[in-house]
Amino acid sequence: MKWIADRPSRLARHAPAPGPRPANGRSHQAARPAALAGLGALVRRAHAAVLALLAAFALAGCAAIDPSEYSSEKPRLDLRSYFDGTIDAWGIFQDRSGRVVRRFTVVIRASWDGDLGTLDEDFTYSDGEREKRVWTIRRRDDGSYVGTADDVVGEATGVAAGNALNWRYTLALKVDDEVYQVDFDDWMFLVDEDVMLNRAVMSKFGIRLGEVFLSFRRRR
Repeated sequence: MKWIADRPSRLARHAPAPGPRPANGRSHQAARPAALAGLGALVRRAHAAVLALLAAFALAGCAAIDPSEYSSEKPRLDLRSYFDGTIDAWGIFQDRSGRVVRRFTVVIRASWDGDLGTLDEDFTYSDGEREKRVWTIRRRDDGSYVGTADDVVGEATGVAAGNALNWRYTLALKVDDEVYQVDFDDWMFLVDEDVMLNRAVMSKFGIRLGEVFLSFRRRR
């Protein structure tokens, strides 16, 4: 659904190739999606590499998958029904080589007032670091979704069909004194009424920087 520290991290040691902060009134100085925590060094190095790659060849990406391809899949995903109450999630971040460079857990406290929802997310990383991020999500009349957070550039847009939801958004990542805009292609798939799987690809200028995998489970 709903997804970077400005200091060196272990990713600088693991990344094989050169390669956001809602104020919530709490003690955290920054609130960022789990996928980006600790990715400052990777993004900084990847930015220069991406520019060089674009100069070497034209972008020839594969055609994007349309969510409508999953329209017949069940159970049907409705964010208002699934993200209601407390949800636990477990995730990993992989760099461009596929190496796992970060592990984390998330506790999400979600609520809706009609078609307007709030997802209050608390992250705990394998090194003990803790962070927070808050999404505000609105369901539109056509069944699609828009979402905002302090580190999202403009709005995130989501299209649901069958058991799937595709989020697309751009995050402003602060790395030292620079801000990089990084794109996310985020897919969620409802497995049953309690379990949902999530895969998100992070890219810059169409070049993949890494991927995030999460498993969600609703509390009963």
